[in-house]
Amino acid sequence: MDRPAIEVTDLGVRFRRNRRGGRSFKDLFGGAARRTRPDEFWALRGVSFSVRPGEAIGVVGRNGQGKSTLLKLVAGVLLPDEGGVEVRGGVAPLIEITGGFVGDLTVRENVRLTAGLHGMPRAEVSRRFDEMIAFAEIGDFVDTPYKHLSNGMKVRLAFSVVSQLDEPILLVDEVLAVGDRAFREKCYRRIDELLADGRTLFFVSHNEKDLRRFCDRGLYLDGGVLKLDAPIAEVLDRYNADYATG
Repeated sequence: MDRPAIEVTDLGVRFRRNRRGGRSFKDLFGGAARRTRPDEFWALRGVSFSVRPGEAIGVVGRNGQGKSTLLKLVAGVLLPDEGGVEVRGGVAPLIEITGGFVGDLTVRENVRLTAGLHGMPRAEVSRRFDEMIAFAEIGDFVDTPYKHLSNGMKVRLAFSVVSQLDEPILLVDEVLAVGDRAFREKCYRRIDELLADGRTLFFVSHNEKDLRRFCDRGLYLDGGVLKLDAPIAEVLDRYNADYATG
């Protein structure tokens, strides 16, 4: 039996409500057993689940319940305060529009940098470059700094590059909500291709139609706690019922 692509065990991460004021040396290095400060809160705590290779997981919950934080922990952008995350295989992250692109670098430079950091050989980047630019529909802006692109153009470029990476796990966080309808349909077809190829999808979205289309299983986060891990239809029904009752 294949080992899980993602394995999360008793995961917890805490943040501060007020960034002013420093932590003491004891706070920083006293270990996980130290008390939670009054200005701190747990964004996630006690979260455990595993994801099999090739699964498509939808993460559901209201704003501020830990969905994006969970995605960043899986991506390795954040480190946990408790528990752990084990990811077997590389991840292709499409998080908060940018996908990790650098604002002052040009589109061309960002494509080469991002693909290269994910292990794509230079010759392969060159071979796929025109295809990525054509998919993103930004051929006139190849030598424009990324920060000068519109949000829609950033979405198109980020999705185009990240979806071309050969990583086995694709992380997507709400980003498709920014693109126009025609481009979203093109992205949906690309996600279908990736899933048919056996990729693992970890998908955060408020769009129920998208979640039902792509995901077989759902994780429902509420107050930083995993409230339900079940088939996506059951998770959405529970979420909608909770939302209706406040």
